[in-house]
Amino acid sequence: MYPNILLTLIENLRKLPGVGAKTAERYAFALLNLSDEEIQTLAKALVDSKTKLHFCQMCGNITDKDICLICSDEKRDHSTVCVVQDVKDVVAIERIKQYKGVYHVLHGVISTSKGIMPDDLSIDSLMKRVSDGIEEVILATNPTVEGEMTALYLAKRLESKVGKITRLAHGLPMGAHMDYADELTLIKAMEGRQKI
Repeated sequence: MYPNILLTLIENLRKLPGVGAKTAERYAFALLNLSDEEIQTLAKALVDSKTKLHFCQMCGNITDKDICLICSDEKRDHSTVCVVQDVKDVVAIERIKQYKGVYHVLHGVISTSKGIMPDDLSIDSLMKRVSDGIEEVILATNPTVEGEMTALYLAKRLESKVGKITRLAHGLPMGAHMDYADELTLIKAMEGRQKI
């Protein structure tokens, strides 16, 4: 029903996460309606993102230089490292504009069921970094079984190397109802309670 070129475009768009057949078809027709200049700009952005972006040599964040903008910023607190699972977590924390330290991206979490072991993550480079005068490591993995297991593993490995190891607080989000919260969230909320 469609020319092969269009079918190929639709099939390739379906490779994107969350894009089904109908959405891919809509995207394909939207792309056909772009001007030649807009298509060239989009094509260049796709090629550049694949060929020019890589991981920071220090923290594992995504960058187009050897060292990312955060690691090269001398105004940041380089004695505090926030350990996150993914590059997207760096963006989430940076969005709140409260954290002034640097990051270390693990590129995943330990998951024995998926065959992801500590050697598959960037833990060795974290261990090398902490020997360079790091005062605090903030473990900011997600509050999932795998995230908790990874945080516990890291805490054990770091305890003799770093003076202060902290974990992001977890609990009930603002505006939430307790009867909708799962057991792990309620446990973490109870453990993280503070004096008022």
